[in-house]
Amino acid sequence: MNHVIEVLIQAVPYLLGGAGMTIAAVLGGMGLGFVIGLPMAVAQIYGPAPLRALVALYVWFFRGVPILVLLFLFYFGLFQLFEWNIGALTSATVVLGMASGAYQSQIFRGAIQSLSRGQFRAASALGLSDAQAVRYIVLPQALRLSLPGWSNEYSILLKDSALAFVLGATEIMARTQFVATRTYQHLALSLAACGIYFILTWVGVRALRMLERRVAVPGFGSQEAR
Repeated sequence: MNHVIEVLIQAVPYLLGGAGMTIAAVLGGMGLGFVIGLPMAVAQIYGPAPLRALVALYVWFFRGVPILVLLFLFYFGLFQLFEWNIGALTSATVVLGMASGAYQSQIFRGAIQSLSRGQFRAASALGLSDAQAVRYIVLPQALRLSLPGWSNEYSILLKDSALAFVLGATEIMARTQFVATRTYQHLALSLAACGIYFILTWVGVRALRMLERRVAVPGFGSQEAR
C-alpha cells in the first residue's frame, strides 16, 4: 500500500501536466465544431437542396464512423497523403472538431427549428430581410437554447479526447499508460486518471450551466424548449 501511495504522489503531478493538452484538445475541438456546426445547421434548414444534401452527407459520415477510426484515417492517411506535417495534438483537435461539428450542427438545428416561424413574419414587418432575421433574431435565441446540448457535447468530447494517445499526444491517458507500464500500478493510476477526467467534466459542465443561467431570459429559455 505504501508503494502505491508513493507512486501516486510522484505520478499525479505528471498526469496533471497532460490535463493541459487534454483541455486544449477539447476546447479547440469545441471551437472548431462550433465554426463548422452553426453554418451547417443554417444550411440544413434554409439552404438549397444540393447544399442540404452535402451537409447531410457530412453529418452522416462523421456521426457514423468511430473517433478512433477517424483519427487513424486523417493522421496516418489523409494528412500523410497530402504531406501535411501536423502534430499529434493538432491532428486530434482537428478530427475532434470535425466530428463535433456534425453533432453540434444537429444541436443547433433542433434549437432553430424549435423557434416559432412567426418570428420571420414579425421581422419582415420590421423591414428585415430573411438573412437579417436569421442573424439578428433566430441565431441569438437558438444559441441560448443550445447551451444544454453543449454541456453534453463537452462531456462526450472530453471522453473522446482520451483516444488521442494512440497518435502519440502526451495527454492524460498517454501519461497514465506510460507510468503504469513502468510501475505496474495500473489500477491505482487508472483511478487517478478517472478522478482527473471527472473533475474536468464537472468543472466544464458547471461553467456551461452557469453561462446558461446567466443568459437565460425569464419566460423563455432552455426550460421552455424542453
